[in-house]
Amino acid sequence: MTDRSAVDTIRGYFYQFDYSILQVLQLVDLDDSISVECIEDVDIHTATEDTAVQCKYYAGTEYNHSVIKPAVMFMLTHFKKIRDDGRPLIKYSLRGHYNSGQHKLTLPIDVAFLKQHFLTYSEKKVVRCHHEDLGLSNADLAEFLSVLDIDINAAGFEEQFAEVIRELQTAYRCTPFEAEYFYYNNALAMTRELSIQPLPANRTITKKAFIERSDTSGVLFNEWFVRKKGEKAHFAALKKAYFAGLNLSPFERFFLIEVDPEAFVRSDLKEVLHLLSRKWSKTSKRDGNSSFCPYVYVHGLHNEELVALKKELAIEEFGFIDGYDFQGADFSVKSIAKLATYDNGIKLKVLNSITDLEATVGGITKTRELYQFHLGNCYFDPANEAVKHVQIQLKKLTDIKAII
Repeated sequence: MTDRSAVDTIRGYFYQFDYSILQVLQLVDLDDSISVECIEDVDIHTATEDTAVQCKYYAGTEYNHSVIKPAVMFMLTHFKKIRDDGRPLIKYSLRGHYNSGQHKLTLPIDVAFLKQHFLTYSEKKVVRCHHEDLGLSNADLAEFLSVLDIDINAAGFEEQFAEVIRELQTAYRCTPFEAEYFYYNNALAMTRELSIQPLPANRTITKKAFIERSDTSGVLFNEWFVRKKGEKAHFAALKKAYFAGLNLSPFERFFLIEVDPEAFVRSDLKEVLHLLSRKWSKTSKRDGNSSFCPYVYVHGLHNEELVALKKELAIEEFGFIDGYDFQGADFSVKSIAKLATYDNGIKLKVLNSITDLEATVGGITKTRELYQFHLGNCYFDPANEAVKHVQIQLKKLTDIKAII
């Protein structure tokens, strides 16, 4: 597969996922549902009807009848089966986005056109007719056409995605950024997960369940979302949204960083700590009582490694405090909250434990902002609406450098 065709294939997957998300969000009743990869790409279930939809993205392809012919034949086979079984008929929908060639199909089509262009095929140099194979009459085909809808002028990739974001904004009453990085991110992960479930019953979800399960208070690292956005663009958007201009106000900022003990490299963490201190400290002589530096808590770091890290920082004369004034002393919020100034050389405030973090966040009355980087599950909740709390999932520690 060439690079170009690989990109088109990936965009095709996203196009189908986005269509699924759009359909469930546009359902009228919260108990209405969709099924992913069952009869067709998306099956839509309401109180009054079922619709099986095949949705394809062919941005680099000219429309020809042969492109949708297999889908029409499959739908006709399904139509015959459920009618023979005595089950209620369903509707069928074919949606496609093409680069050109739409003029070749004039809608609506009649029975003669259906037979000539979509049901006639050659097998071993013998011309066959799919409707004859199925034993269907012209009247049967007319009935099939009454439940078939074809749209070869479907929305383009970006146009459909923009509509998904608008629907998410409406559903969650949020900003475009929140719609994309919180709710779409999670909805995309959930839709993909539905599509790979082995049992059809587990590939179905109601609008109510979809909205509830897509709700999240933080940015999740979804492999498919990042693949769609591009890692560089993903990190740049997070930086713009959360970490642009933080030095403008002397707030008490807490940076919570989770590390994987099995993959931990001390030099990587030290680099992140130096970066945090450099970018979010203001301790020059002219700053006076408006000076500040960040608080840092490292989650998942063994105590022995934390001690070794602080020893190295001290040897390197990197000024930090941790709220313990002498050996054997209890943790002191007053001590850790000491003003960082040019004269005392404090560049960082290191919190040793969740307990110290809780005490500090709860004991300070100044404006507080908390930025929690986690590897999968959040590990701290300030339980205080007055504290700004940003949650961002990472794949690895060094991703922080690209975000901040």
